Amino acid sequence: MQSIWPCAVRIGTPQLARLLVMADAFELDTQKPWSLINQCPAYQATPLRELTTPAGQQLLIKDESALFKLGAFKALGGIYAVASFLLQQWQAIHKKPDIADSNLLFDKAFQNWASQFTFVCASAGNHGMAVAMGAQLFNSKSRIYLAETVPDSFAIKLRALGAQVVREGQTYEDSMQAAQAYCENGSDGDILLADSSWPGYTRMPLLVMEGYTVLAEEMRRSFETSKDWPTHVFLHAGVGGLAAAVAFHIRRHWAVQPKIIVVEPDAAPCLFESNRRGALTSVKGPVSSMGRLDCKEASMLAFEALKQYADEFVCITESEAAEAVAMLAANSIATTPSGAAGVAAVLAAARLTLDIPARATSLAIVTEEKFQ
Repeated sequence: MQSIWPCAVRIGTPQLARLLVMADAFELDTQKPWSLINQCPAYQATPLRELTTPAGQQLLIKDESALFKLGAFKALGGIYAVASFLLQQWQAIHKKPDIADSNLLFDKAFQNWASQFTFVCASAGNHGMAVAMGAQLFNSKSRIYLAETVPDSFAIKLRALGAQVVREGQTYEDSMQAAQAYCENGSDGDILLADSSWPGYTRMPLLVMEGYTVLAEEMRRSFETSKDWPTHVFLHAGVGGLAAAVAFHIRRHWAVQPKIIVVEPDAAPCLFESNRRGALTSVKGPVSSMGRLDCKEASMLAFEALKQYADEFVCITESEAAEAVAMLAANSIATTPSGAAGVAAVLAAARLTLDIPARATSLAIVTEEKFQ
């Protein structure tokens, strides 16, 4: 087992104040999001489902496909980040340190004040919907950049949440650059809320990742009750925010420590290559059917965390992801290749030379519903 002390990497200051200040190290507050989310009337813990793999091994599925009726775990990160940012700004003005007051979020005066902000992000689909929903809930605005390859079903859902949708470029990285450029040239009310990070930009991605820790705390509480702790946890990754957040929570708070395996498409192995080379590395590759994971550049924060907390990095093929979708569908869980990527690595364990004993219990997160 690797050491699990917190990452202490210091990076430069931001170019622009409206892109928000950095944090000094990778450290997540897991209590504030748990407290705030549990005060949300729409919140319900998502289920853990028990399956058996074709090889006869136990497989636990954390099913995030119906979260907040957005069909994706990203709601935890985006909504929490919007709420936390607004509360911090409001209470800094009013000299009140406590940010865990959910009643304030729906106060008329607060929402009138919040209307001055536009939350801007790039998205492969799910992060944008969470940001748009958070902005809508608290009377702010949202502007979401999508690459041309993102299905139009996401654009339709975004507009239904009141978002302004902008198509830019052929890749997620293209849309991210466009979102960043817009904020650099925009007003003080334009807030870049990315789920990735780079030197000088870490505060908002840290808030997003803090929101993701809610699902890890849900699992911890379930395992504390059942005592059926997983031996292997498969965390699939795009830029790596979810994987890093859950891995951080596991290493800090779980009583029984599993082996953590990070899973990426073989068309977008940015974390795999970064780990192999020992430095943050951009990659090139074809467009993957795992669209929400098709990211050629990892989050700096996520990589710094995962190189400490994860045990292995693996890549799955397009066909393996499709097989996992079919296996889950046969068990009444409808998802996409992106959502099934962790399960795909479990099923492909032999090819990946992963040592999963017959009596092991694997855990994977199904992160989105199947969309039309």
